[in-house]
Amino acid sequence: MLRRDFLRTTATGLGAAWLSGKPTLASVLVFETPSRKFNAHDEVTLGHTGIRTSRLAMGTGTVGFAGRSNQTKLGLSPLTKLLLNGYNENGLRLFDTADSYGSHPYVASALKQLPRDKVVVLTKTDNRDPISLRADLDRFRKELGTDYIDIVLVHCVTEADWTTRYRGVMDVLSEAKHKGILRAHGVSCHSIEALRAAAASPWVEVDLVRLNPIGSHMDADPATVLTVIKQMRASGKAIIGMKILGQGDLRDRPAEAIRYALNTGVLDAFTIGAESQQEQNDLTQRIAAA
Repeated sequence: MLRRDFLRTTATGLGAAWLSGKPTLASVLVFETPSRKFNAHDEVTLGHTGIRTSRLAMGTGTVGFAGRSNQTKLGLSPLTKLLLNGYNENGLRLFDTADSYGSHPYVASALKQLPRDKVVVLTKTDNRDPISLRADLDRFRKELGTDYIDIVLVHCVTEADWTTRYRGVMDVLSEAKHKGILRAHGVSCHSIEALRAAAASPWVEVDLVRLNPIGSHMDADPATVLTVIKQMRASGKAIIGMKILGQGDLRDRPAEAIRYALNTGVLDAFTIGAESQQEQNDLTQRIAAA
């Protein structure tokens, strides 16, 4: 058990006993061996990739574009500490980054202080040109300070025919996987047409899909998206959820959003971009409470 979990579950047990007005020994001791179904640090397997990591990913791209995000605006030292807190205190081993967020150097700063083989690094490319993508993969590894990247996704895909239109990009990523530069490839979808194309493509190993209970910033209504995700799961694709809090629209209803993400049963993992250690710790507590 993580040190933070022990302190949290013990405190929860004491609090529950106190509020009930019956602080019995049994009511406190039951929390020494919690039977919670979910934890942020649960080890999960991402589809058929064989990649094992934590249920919750640390996002670094809230409002991320043009090389910046809310996380990078924190500064190098604060974001490094946030990532290290996630790993050391909350057992979070999935780092979600992207070229467009400008967060590669920040992730690299944290990776220098962690065992590389214990961290799963997911990044994304907006490049649609095969030749320059090869150079980008070398740049990504240099920026991240690593010899390999666990997962690389084609970012923000919207076209229904993307699996033919961007065949050259897909071939570059397949080649990179064969060379050991990356472990798995896939796509980040931003339309229902692109999502359906991803579900039908055997090339897609990992899909980053938008999902929340109110349909905020999603590809379609939740029921429609869930139907497509189930098709993906049936073919062994790894499904990682994003927009769990609806890009902030559910920030005041995080418990509802997290319960929904967990109880759909279709996500291997999901990413949320915390902007402080307090927010990160709160997220892990809410997942445990769900």
